[in-house]
Amino acid sequence: MSTNSTTAGTMLLGSEDDLSTTRLLISSPFEDEKSLDVKPLLSRALSYNSSTTTNTNCYQKRRRRIGNDTSLPGSGRRSSFRQDIGHAASETYLITGLSLKLLRYLGVGYRWVTRFLALGCYAFLLIPGFLQVGYYYFFSSQVRRGIVYGDQPRNRLDLYLPKNSDGPKPVVAFVTGGAWIIGYKAWGSLLGLQLSERGIIVACIDYRNFPQGTMSDMVNDASQGISFVCNNIAEYGGDPNRIYLMGQSAGAHIAACALLEQAIKEAGGGGGTAWSVSQIKSYFGLSGGYNLFNLVDHFHSRGLYRSIFLSIMEGEQSLRRFSPEVIVQDSNIRNAVSLLPPIILFHGAADYSIPSDASLINY
Repeated sequence: MSTNSTTAGTMLLGSEDDLSTTRLLISSPFEDEKSLDVKPLLSRALSYNSSTTTNTNCYQKRRRRIGNDTSLPGSGRRSSFRQDIGHAASETYLITGLSLKLLRYLGVGYRWVTRFLALGCYAFLLIPGFLQVGYYYFFSSQVRRGIVYGDQPRNRLDLYLPKNSDGPKPVVAFVTGGAWIIGYKAWGSLLGLQLSERGIIVACIDYRNFPQGTMSDMVNDASQGISFVCNNIAEYGGDPNRIYLMGQSAGAHIAACALLEQAIKEAGGGGGTAWSVSQIKSYFGLSGGYNLFNLVDHFHSRGLYRSIFLSIMEGEQSLRRFSPEVIVQDSNIRNAVSLLPPIILFHGAADYSIPSDASLINY
């Protein structure tokens, strides 16, 4: 009995060279060692080899299965990534389509959307230049921002002053454009930078935009801004005898209306005027439109729809009132026209916002 036990013990010790087999043997219950006293050694060995072979086969199958399983996550991740990309693309397409339908339902057509996207791309390309001008606008000591000229929220103007102060400087009162909707005084910062470097003071006049205000409000704001420049520019080193009025795009139209309205007031003997047309040496119109009757359909085709444009201009009945080209042809206001300063109009031949022939005026 003891010999069999010793032999079995010797076989067990000898089997420790095979680590995998040892692990399988150790994993079996220790209570089975009691059976060594009653079971034949040969059958125990055969049983041991058989169970070891079976366990080894199972272990190898399990390793193959695990090996196969470990190869799945990589392909699964790639497949999952492709599915996520496809899902995101389909969701983006769906949301974009629904957004366009909503904008169309609200009256904002595809033309507005495409123009807005084109403007965004154009602005992105101009970012380097914007950063340079923006730094100058916010940090230069030569820029006086937000000077109040009236009681309304947008009654502010920016002054761009030359570095040298050797005597009074010529002055440009500038009314920026923006389709009567997005005009802002900071749009004139590049002009202010260029002219101030050449010894010219630039006053960029802000005004209420639609829907905060309509055309009458814009003209009144511009007139008040011009009045402030004429009466106060000497305090900033400007020459009150060399003031020039300038406007660009919608700003050119607003400035022309303000100038003509002031001339009509003076010709009619209206009192209480805060400034005089005679204080303006010249008027420069850049890419402006001065006959609204000829521009309604053009603006509609460009995305500024007729209903919106007429709301800005206070109805179709007011188109004549805000069309300087039409008003100056009225023989009843010849005296007012004679008071106007020299008018110089500039317009790019390739301008699509306002056609260049809008600046061909005879009066």
